[in-house]
Formats: sequence, structure tokens, C-alpha cells
Amino acid sequence: MIRVAVIGAKGRMGSSVVQAVNAADDMTLSHTIDHEQDLAQIDSGNTDIAVEFTVPTSSLGNVLTLVGQGVDVVVGTTGWDESKLEQVRHALAEAPRDGQAVFIAPNFAISAVLADHFAAQAARYFESVEVLEMHHPDKVDAPSGTAVHTAQAIAAARREAGLGPMPDGTLSDGGSRGQVIDGVHVHAVRLRGLNAHEEILLGNAGEQLVIRADSFDRGSFMQGVLLAVRALVSGGYPGLNVGLDTFLSL
Repeated sequence: MIRVAVIGAKGRMGSSVVQAVNAADDMTLSHTIDHEQDLAQIDSGNTDIAVEFTVPTSSLGNVLTLVGQGVDVVVGTTGWDESKLEQVRHALAEAPRDGQAVFIAPNFAISAVLADHFAAQAARYFESVEVLEMHHPDKVDAPSGTAVHTAQAIAAARREAGLGPMPDGTLSDGGSRGQVIDGVHVHAVRLRGLNAHEEILLGNAGEQLVIRADSFDRGSFMQGVLLAVRALVSGGYPGLNVGLDTFLSL
């Protein structure tokens, strides 16, 4: 049995993870910790994997603490940037146990990961690409980590294809053109009734391709969470891994 601790267990996502772990035949809960509780009770002697779903202001400290205690970590909290990732890499290099791993997912929904992958494949063939992400109004970050990851993947594909800046004749938009991430405009909508949705719009003269992923409830993320837990336990992914596509052989 895989011993799983859930950090942020009383939150919206954390409580869903608790239910998913309880329903899995190959897993058992070792600890359920609220995001403000002490992590000292979790160590490699009683936990194989910690799943961390808290808030961006707490997540990095939680991950560094767990790594220092010899525990592998699956992270669903958003708000990661390169400086934070570098701190995790440094902690893993000094970790007390060989082969320790941290996995960070911009999104655990299989549909969203595939949309991201398909968008990167398609982006090299289109003159224009924009990203629209739509979430419930309780989401704390904007744009979403998924949309940022999608924009970065699109930009990398365009650079590899030798494409230049996308056409945009807007003279003054007053901020309405969205945040620009690696040259890609990303628009964020926060609306009651939504859960998690993303559209990637790709355009050429006379044609358009729309790639859309919809997650209608938090259960859509659980398959990806359990996949990540099982992958890290296998021991085949030491160090820092980012993105669920790592485990999907895309």
C-alpha cells in the first residue's frame, strides 16, 4: 500500500484528494494536515508521498520542509515561477534520501494536459494564437498556472519553428488584450458557475482551430493526482518534474 499524506486536506482540492486516496485499492492515508498545521509528524518512516494542495504563499515552504524530512511530494498548488523551482532543485540536491522527487502540476486534468500538448504541436502552423482561461471567482491566481504553461509551450514551439511576433495592430488597449506571456496574449475570466476551462484559439487567413478543455468538477483532477502518486512511488522520476505530460508518454 502506498502511504499518502494530504497537506491542505480541508480545502476544496485537498478534501477531494482524501476521498480519492480512500477509494484507491493501492493507497492508504497516513496523515491529513490542514495548511496551517505542523508538518513535523510526516517523515519517510510513515509516508511515501505527500500531496500538497494549499495556497501559493505556503506551498514552497511546505515542499522544502517535506523534502528535508525525506518525503517525496506531489504538488497541485499553483503560483510557481523559476526562482521557486530553483529552490526546490537545490533542496533536492541536498535531500537526506537518494532519489527523492518532487512533482509539480500546472493541471491534473488529462484533458487539459492533452490540450496543452496539442496546442504546442499546432502553434508552429498558425500565424496567430491566443489563450482564454475561465475559472470560478474563488480562484486566487490569474492567469491560471495552466494557461501560463500553455502560453510558454506555444511560445517555445513558435521559436523552434522560426516564427516571429504575432500580428497585432492594437494601438492602445487599456489592458484589455490580456497578460502577455512569452509573446502570447492570455485572457482570464472569473465567473460564478464556472469550474476550470481553457480555450486555445489558433488562426490563419481564412481558417481557425479551437482547442478546448473543460473540467466540470474537482473529480476530473483525481485521475491525474493518483497517476502522479503512483509514478513517483515507482522511483523512476528522481529530482524535480513539472507537468503531467511527464507520465503520459506524449
